[in-house]
Amino acid sequence: MRISDKQLSQVNDRIEALIKAGSFYGKKLEAAGVTEIKSAEDFEKLPFSEKNDLREAYPLGLMTAPEEEIVRIHSSSGTTGLPVIIPYTAKDVDDWAIMFKRCYEFAGLTNKDRIQITPGYGLWTAGIGFQAGAEKLGAMVIPMGPGNTEKQLQMMMDMKSTVLCATSSYALLLAEEIQKRGIRDKIHLKKGIIGSERWGDKMRARIAEELGIELFDIYGLTEIYGPGIGINCPGESYMHYWDDYIYLEIIDPQTGETLPDGQWGEIVITTLVKEGAPLIRYRTHDLSRIVPDDCKCGSHFPRIDVIKGRTDDMMKIKGVNVFPAQIEEILKTFPELSSEYQIRISHLDGRDTMRIYVETSGEYDFEELGKRVAEQVKSRIGFTPIVKVVEIGLLPRSEKKSKRVIDERFE
Repeated sequence: MRISDKQLSQVNDRIEALIKAGSFYGKKLEAAGVTEIKSAEDFEKLPFSEKNDLREAYPLGLMTAPEEEIVRIHSSSGTTGLPVIIPYTAKDVDDWAIMFKRCYEFAGLTNKDRIQITPGYGLWTAGIGFQAGAEKLGAMVIPMGPGNTEKQLQMMMDMKSTVLCATSSYALLLAEEIQKRGIRDKIHLKKGIIGSERWGDKMRARIAEELGIELFDIYGLTEIYGPGIGINCPGESYMHYWDDYIYLEIIDPQTGETLPDGQWGEIVITTLVKEGAPLIRYRTHDLSRIVPDDCKCGSHFPRIDVIKGRTDDMMKIKGVNVFPAQIEEILKTFPELSSEYQIRISHLDGRDTMRIYVETSGEYDFEELGKRVAEQVKSRIGFTPIVKVVEIGLLPRSEKKSKRVIDERFE
């Protein structure tokens, strides 16, 4: 799906604003001799922007609108290096809320819903984004924020919350707690809007079944507004994204070449109307593909596939490149296992070792099950891991994002 004439015009408008403001990307474009683009080919020659570039612009080097028009800043949730500071104008904040409202509407929510928001507030974009969209929709917001599971469940019962907004990790934790306490009949949830981390089919099915709700996968990242730039529609796993606000392309992560629709690669996003900190050809490192077919829901908004992982998720073990999603694909073929797993990579006695921790119930033979999992990994990926089987509930649960891969070689 090549960039349209209208989108080209919007990009040129943003290029002009970036150069005029002398922001980090404006200087980068000037240095590359770019002041205007006239075709899709011109656009695809524009330099990419990366998270490290954004860090170098700390604290306010990304600011493109005049300071008196900046009403808020947000920061990415990453823990390494300098944070990325994203300034927002009042229009940016409103545009984001409009996009988020659209997400809720695609999920079938109305102003009669009661939306319990558990992601974090503050510098992180999550909580406040979920809230702004819900308020724009006219729904009742229950702005809990993260943690305090006891109070979350109490409010969920007393307020008769109909929608849960959460990370998949916290949705699972809440589902397990509800089951443990036997309070499912006191819960009125109908839908879950889940975002901020990749989650597999098994985890999705488990949360949906244990909470008895319909789940929706929301997409977004701090650098590009925040969550709310895309969502799947009922009965579909593919996510619609809002191409009146962003232009999305898929590139080969190695060569940077733009790939045709349907091919898997890295998502690159350009903001079309953002004022505070426009970004052009921003590499997200998320892996997906543009789905070429029309959606049966009738929406004209284009779609991407579920996020399969990240280019920087890759682990190199014994000379083999492995993604967590590959391990997850193997684990989901074992109905005996829960959705939870953890991978630990160590360097022992001069060689790399991968340990995979998985969960099952006490009715299975742990040793025999571990052996079968190890054999499957060996046959599909090419090396034999150490598989440790533990009882359901023993692997750590998280109120935020679960850390599934721990590489002890670099600790």
